[in-house]
Amino acid sequence: MRQIGSGDIGRVYLCSLRGDDDSSFYAMKVVDRQVLAAKKKLQRAEMERKILKMLDHPFLPTLYAEFEASHFSCVVMEYCSGGDLHSLRHRQIQKRFPLNSARFYATEVLVALEYLHMLGIIYRDLKPENVLVRSDGHIMLSDFDLSLCSNTIAAVESPELSPDPPTPADARSPRTTTPFFCISNRLFRSKKIQTLTRNRLFVAEPVTARSCSFVGTHEYVSPEVAGGKSHGNAVDWWAFGIFIYEMIYGRTPFAGDSNEATLRNIVKMPLKFPTSMAASASETQARDLISGLLLKDPEIRLGSRRGAAEVKTHPFFKGLNFALVRTLKPPDIPMTNARFPAKNAMMFDCF
Repeated sequence: MRQIGSGDIGRVYLCSLRGDDDSSFYAMKVVDRQVLAAKKKLQRAEMERKILKMLDHPFLPTLYAEFEASHFSCVVMEYCSGGDLHSLRHRQIQKRFPLNSARFYATEVLVALEYLHMLGIIYRDLKPENVLVRSDGHIMLSDFDLSLCSNTIAAVESPELSPDPPTPADARSPRTTTPFFCISNRLFRSKKIQTLTRNRLFVAEPVTARSCSFVGTHEYVSPEVAGGKSHGNAVDWWAFGIFIYEMIYGRTPFAGDSNEATLRNIVKMPLKFPTSMAASASETQARDLISGLLLKDPEIRLGSRRGAAEVKTHPFFKGLNFALVRTLKPPDIPMTNARFPAKNAMMFDCF
């Protein structure tokens, strides 16, 4: 029907089935394999197709079809008519979300990251532009061409946990885990999971996956990536901290005048929060969570060892039933034209 987005390795089109009377719309990503081969980026498109075939989750894309035409590869997925969180944030008062709205979006992103990590997938490109909003107001993570996919996921049992929520000091202290076996992606559903003792967490987390590639958006890359070091799953938890910060405060914490300045700030500058107003109790909890996620040492960063199960226990998410988050009412339900989506309803920006 028309082009709705473009990026580094392809274009996205709004589509419908010819002769379809129910006005169902789809997003079709089209990549030119010859162009990608010349740019040595063909592997990125193949990685995204591989990951899309693995996904089955309400906050992740549904792949409806894939096909090739001449030297073009096409994937047909669900269309999100509500735009992305970057554009939605800019429509808010002071260009930032109310704390409850930020917590809602953070919760759904956290659940999506947990699922990806259980499949051995490190996302590596979390940012508001890649968090799309469906017509019902719930989110969908998009674009997986920068993701890292591990063949094995370390299954770890955490040390015994206190029934009380962790204190801010606990969140920043070094943590240890006891690995008891590794499970393969292909055999995940057939493996028996060991029964754990009370107050212990089972975690399937790609803690052993490593990469030395520099990938991601500058304001969201972790210190280990900015410093040219190898990285693993902890990069997603760093990006999650930047994401929450931007949702609440309307900007990222380490942005500089140039990409080089931003990377220097990420590596060297301490984390700071706005001081223009007194923080409420809920915002204090949010700041504590962000501080734990934005620890520059990936070895002690919140979530790096016990994954989403550890992040979920933070007081910022107290009272949420993660199993029923899909039933929560979104803070804002985007309005769309049922007959034809708005021209600027959704843009893809990270091929």
